[in-house]
Amino acid sequence: MDHFDDMDHRILATFRARGADPCLASAARGLSLAGEHGALWLAVGLTGAAVDRARRASWVRGTALVAGAHLASMGVKRVVRRARPAHAEPLVRTAGQHSFPSSHAASAAAAAVAFGALGAHAVAPFAAAMCLSRLVVGVHYPSDVAAGAALGALTARIGTRWMRGQTGG
Repeated sequence: MDHFDDMDHRILATFRARGADPCLASAARGLSLAGEHGALWLAVGLTGAAVDRARRASWVRGTALVAGAHLASMGVKRVVRRARPAHAEPLVRTAGQHSFPSSHAASAAAAAVAFGALGAHAVAPFAAAMCLSRLVVGVHYPSDVAAGAALGALTARIGTRWMRGQTGG
């Protein structure tokens, strides 16, 4: 095991140990469930579209960016095929067996960037909590979460011009 892998394992073990606290474990499980397939963020985007009629198209585009980030992460998982952590007993079941990158982190970071561009800054702390929850429940290495968050943020950042309905250069 190289230094990077060792650090990944040690950080995961530290976060996973926090899952021994029943309150924290329950919150992490709830966030993990809500974030499955980007569901929480898709619901936020569609709610924004329903409530903010003046910017409905931007909310719909932002929601599409969240879905796109989630799909991109799933595609990368199928190529990389990194196994989920085996040294930590997970607190939740997972939809798939591959961990890199974290799709929860990708959709959460995409939501933070896309919806933050629309003024929904309260999304960012929940997105960060979602990312950390994946470590607490023991289903991702920190590098999985970091890569997923970077992929999601990049996807949304590239798409924010489109999201706002701007065209041209």
